[in-house]
Amino acid sequence: MTIDRHLELIAAAAGVRIEYALLPPDRDGEYRHRHNVIRLRRGMSSRLHRSVLAHELAHAVFGHVPSRFGPVAAKQERVAEEWAALRLIRHEDYRRAEELHEGHPGAIAHELGVVLSIVEAYRAVLLRIQVEGESPDVVYVRPRLGAGGWTERLEARESA
Repeated sequence: MTIDRHLELIAAAAGVRIEYALLPPDRDGEYRHRHNVIRLRRGMSSRLHRSVLAHELAHAVFGHVPSRFGPVAAKQERVAEEWAALRLIRHEDYRRAEELHEGHPGAIAHELGVVLSIVEAYRAVLLRIQVEGESPDVVYVRPRLGAGGWTERLEARESA
């Protein structure tokens, strides 16, 4: 199953309708909570379409209602971008792309079929910790407080 089909299934399970519409030039997509619909700009590249759909789908999943209060709006955007990143990027693929492109985020985004902001959001949910005297580094995916407080714990491979 393709990631695009997976996103469509998530939308269907959430009862969210996807429409294509003429949007203002500064908008690629939007989620309208009251109508439970995601509106996307026509003619986007597949990388942009996939990234915008996942981002707007996150707003739907979390039931976000637009806010004029800056901190709330910023948090909603961060949550949507991180949720999208975790749906669009598999860690093994990210690791391979990071090694292949020597950490260059734009090249990694292109390799993974997403936009740069999705790679940046994915990086934001990773916490790399080097324990003194130990090797290799450890990468924690979605770290949080408490024992065992992570979604995934991976040992980072050394670069050549």
